[in-house]
Parts: sequence; C-alpha cells; structure tokens
Amino acid sequence: MIPTVVWGTGNVGRAAIRAVAAHPMLSLVAVLVSTPAKVGKDAGELSGLDRHLGVAATDDVDRVLSDGPRAVVYAASGDVRLDGAIEDITRALRAGAVVVTPSVYGMYDCANAPDEIRDVLLEAVEAGGGSLFVSGVDPGWANDILPLLISGLASDIDTIRCQEIFDYSTYDQEEAVRHLIGMGHPLDYQPLMLADGIPTMIWGGQLRMMARALGVELDGIEETLDRRPLERSVVTDTMGEFSAGTQGAVRFEVQGVVEGEPRIIVEHVTRIHATCAPDWPAPSDGGAGAHRVIIEGRPRIEVTVEATDEAENRAAGGNATAAGRLVNAIDWLAENEPGIYDALDIPLRPAVGKLGKK
Repeated sequence: MIPTVVWGTGNVGRAAIRAVAAHPMLSLVAVLVSTPAKVGKDAGELSGLDRHLGVAATDDVDRVLSDGPRAVVYAASGDVRLDGAIEDITRALRAGAVVVTPSVYGMYDCANAPDEIRDVLLEAVEAGGGSLFVSGVDPGWANDILPLLISGLASDIDTIRCQEIFDYSTYDQEEAVRHLIGMGHPLDYQPLMLADGIPTMIWGGQLRMMARALGVELDGIEETLDRRPLERSVVTDTMGEFSAGTQGAVRFEVQGVVEGEPRIIVEHVTRIHATCAPDWPAPSDGGAGAHRVIIEGRPRIEVTVEATDEAENRAAGGNATAAGRLVNAIDWLAENEPGIYDALDIPLRPAVGKLGKK
C-alpha cells in the first residue's frame, strides 16, 4: 500500500479523498486543511462518504510531511495563489513524495513550462527524490490524452476540436465564476481569465502537447473571444442573482495554427443560464455540462463525455474525473524514476481491482 496524503478538501479534494479510499494500492494516511472548522473532522465526512475513514483532518503540514508519505494529492487552489501552491508542492517534493496536482497550469506541458517554475520544481525533485504530475479535466484529459487516443481511429484529420460546454450555475466556486470569468459583471469589465494571452497561458500547453504527440509544428497560437449579456435576470442556487445586461455567456477558442490554418482547437462555451446564447453549442442531452472531442476528417468522429457526481452534478462529475486521473497515476509514478512527467508519459489504464468494489 502506498501511504497517501490529500492536501485540500474543496471541489477536487473531496473527490480525491474518495478516489484514494477506493484505490486498491493506496492508503489514506492524512488530510490537510486550511480552514480551522475542518480540523479534527473525519475524512469520510469531509468527502461526502457515508462512512468514516478513520483519518482526522489536520492543518499541521510539517508533521504530516515529516512522516514521509509516499504520495501527496495537492488539491489546494493555485488560481490566485500560484506562488503559494508552488511553495507547498516544493515542500512535498523535497519530502520525497510523488505529487499529483491540477493547481499549476504552467506545468501541464512540462516540456515547454516556464523556466522560473520548472527549475524550482525540478530542483525539489532532485533534492528529495519525488515526482510530479500536473493534470486536470480542461486543461487535462479532455484536451490531451482523450483527443490523442481518438485520433488513432482516423485515416485523415483536418482539425481536432476539444470543447468544454458548461452551465456554471452548478459550479460551487463563486469567486472564480464572478470575478475570474466575469459572470454577472458589465461587459466592459475585464475578467482576468479572458484577458489577452491568459487563455494561451492556461491552454497553450495542451495545444503544444497535442502537436508534439501528432508530430506537427505549431506556427503559433491564436485566441478568439465572444461575450453575451443576459436578457433577463436569473437566480442560481449556488451563487444568487445575476442581473439582466451583465455577462451571461462566454465563448472563446485557443487555436493551434499549423501551416497557416487553425488545426488543433480548444473551445469553451460557458453560460450562467441555459437561456443565454441558445445558438451556441450545448450538451446533446440538454444537461448542465459536457466535454466533447470532434475530429473533422475521414471518418468524422465525435465523442462526448458527461460525468456526474455529488447528487448528479456535472461540475462535480468533472472534478471527480480530474481527481481520478491524478490519483490513478500515483502507483505508476511510485514505480518509476523520480522526475517531472506529463500526460504523454503516463498511460490511462484500466481500473484494475475496482470493478464492483465499494
């Protein structure tokens, strides 16, 4: 059994605890939290399981890392505290742990990661003997391993398009939805996530990774952006009211250009209510969210993934698949040499030992 720590119990951390508890080769030994009210609570309660796991949450990072865990699932946010996330991950790597995390966008494509980030993490790997794998959903499996796997079914390919289509009223992260993405703000408000160059910073690594796997060179990366206002005010269960006239939908593309044409495309279609931008792509079943890969070529191939968790919530389902990709990579990382790995290195394997198990 591989002694494993889950660091953070938010949207991804809850799912990570459940994934570790279900894995036949992992043993949950600690859960790290930053909220005082969570200290002392059982991991089963924090993760929404119907049973206790016998692991009480703690905020004592030094003690947990001094015990020498073999693996750490780092699920604390890095969106607005990147330096803090890197510092935490570096501590775990120096303690000799395998670290898996969705929290550092710049390391999704580690071959082209910024030197100022990669060098710090690589130094920690060399000092402690740990390993690092950064992945998620989108960016993550929905625009790296999934489209590449499906591309192997085609004879000729014109374009590869990876879509995330979501109704964010189901997403339990108001700070990001309102302020990073701009929902509910006037259209002259500049959300950080939609500023020029930021989508490329976040998703450009996925385009470069796919291009590398497909054996093509990118001429460059381009962005498109469209925003729509709400025609009427809407009230959400998780975040309250969003007023008429404010941003209600966003559609953008990050395009990998090959020989002058956009050939590898990551597209996001995000709404705060289904009535906004009804002419834009939507999940085929009318649900709240989906990830879709469309390969235009011969044959034309379209694959849609719709995941649900935590009371049939699509956003929670997406988070659970991100946690699953990360947690299920731990035993592979533990068996291989210390280093920094990406999605092209780590196979997506069958769920050995899990069928029919609870």
